[in-house]
Amino acid sequence: MTEILASIENGLLLKVRVTPRSQRDEVAGVHHAADGSAILSVRVRAIPEDGKGNKAVIETVAAALDVAKSTISIRSGAASRNKVLLIGGNAAQLRARIAPRLSALRMEKQ
Repeated sequence: MTEILASIENGLLLKVRVTPRSQRDEVAGVHHAADGSAILSVRVRAIPEDGKGNKAVIETVAAALDVAKSTISIRSGAASRNKVLLIGGNAAQLRARIAPRLSALRMEKQ
């Protein structure tokens, strides 16, 4: 299975799949594709228009992972449901802080 998190020089990359126009803003767990890759499923109420959806994704992920919104940016996929987010900072420290939260999300949603 491919990791959701990837360490890079200036932080972590996080793969997400977004469902806009949802009933609530939430991280809905981990989705596993047929190729074995894993991606974080994020649902937001916002519509994908004028950056509203992307802003909601950043806010939702920041709250779920307990990181500052200002450290998260969209690395790729700004106009797509599949996105790669950059969480800026020290990769090792971020991974130590975020990995347990992702594990907890996996367990909650099973």
